[in-house]
Amino acid sequence: MSSLPLRNHCPYTLDGSASDIHGEAAALRAMGPATPVELPGGVPAWSVTDPELVRRLLVHPHVSMDAHQHWPAYLNGALPADWPLRIWVDIRTVQTAHGPDHKRLRQPLVPAFTARRVRALASQIADTAAAVLDDVAKVAAAAPDGVVDLRTHFASRLPWLMVTELLGLPEAMHDGFQRVNDTVFATDLTAEQAAANTAQATQLLGALIAVKTEHPGDDVTSALVRAHRAGRLSEQELADSLWMMMGAGYGTTAALLDHAVVNLLTHPDQLDLAMSGRVGWDQVVEESLRHQAPVANFFFRFLTEDLHDEATGLTFAQGDALVINYAAVGRDPGVHGTDAHVFDVTRPTARKHLAFGHGPHYCMGAELARLEGRIALPALFSRYPGLAFAVAAPDRLTPLPSLIFNGHRELPVRLEGTSNRWT
Repeated sequence: MSSLPLRNHCPYTLDGSASDIHGEAAALRAMGPATPVELPGGVPAWSVTDPELVRRLLVHPHVSMDAHQHWPAYLNGALPADWPLRIWVDIRTVQTAHGPDHKRLRQPLVPAFTARRVRALASQIADTAAAVLDDVAKVAAAAPDGVVDLRTHFASRLPWLMVTELLGLPEAMHDGFQRVNDTVFATDLTAEQAAANTAQATQLLGALIAVKTEHPGDDVTSALVRAHRAGRLSEQELADSLWMMMGAGYGTTAALLDHAVVNLLTHPDQLDLAMSGRVGWDQVVEESLRHQAPVANFFFRFLTEDLHDEATGLTFAQGDALVINYAAVGRDPGVHGTDAHVFDVTRPTARKHLAFGHGPHYCMGAELARLEGRIALPALFSRYPGLAFAVAAPDRLTPLPSLIFNGHRELPVRLEGTSNRWT
């Protein structure tokens, strides 16, 4: 057990392998709007599952994202130096900043995500999706059994190409960065594995910054380098902001596409509604975000003062750490009904989700992720109307070992199956 203090009662231990995110979310929801939990490594926190409590906390002035100012366990050395999740509090980015620092770190990123800039990317997304689907066909044709992993070659590939384009990442660096990105969000790593990932990320980021310092361009990396050289970002903030952009811009959309494909193939009647135009692809995207929040759990927020929530009767103490359980929030029966666990593209409450957060830390890339989904999903199912899974049952799909990103290790499919149902 951790030497850190635990409050109220014996905490629920979160499964670092994330083998059943929604089973765990349902169990936590049944315990109340927020429940003491123990994170991998024995670190205590609260898991917040109630949507209205989440909304209140995310805009409350006494809730911070900055462990460097507001998490006593981090400041007083109670956290082990080799804690596998330590990267999520060590980093200095817009996602971990509070107050004036948040505004300062956000400012260089804003131009890349204006509504006008995102809309202008539509044709590029469509062209990239077409190229990705061409490659999917080549991979399937070369496979002896015709099976292709749609997670690797579609759900991950498209958003990776889009975020690296925004960042201006040289193609020669793609593979190295993606390998580290694919492991850094795992929450079942040993301390040694986590340290190795951090070291490799540091080396890669240093090389990228050197290239963009020497050869700047019209991209987010160059904008961040300019902000650093102007004294508006520290060296660590520069590197960490790049790392955050890669992970958030890639992982969230990959998870969205991953689960949308799974749900549409397992609900062919709903796929037909979308393909026939009776339900818009925007609605499909929103229900996918609600039903399978791409970020299952967000680490962390911290109490800057004691806080009593009158609506729930809960009291959070100064220094307590909060984990926002978006997987539970998206399936809340009070918002979405007793069938909240069911995927339904006709659901009237589909848009009432918090998958991209709420308040001042609302995800800047939310509209880009939505746009990629609205373009890529119809492109996939129009190109391959006979798409079918190459596994016998849903439980044969292995979840990512991550409490953070909600997805699968792989999605084995055949492009010309006998039906859209499980084979």
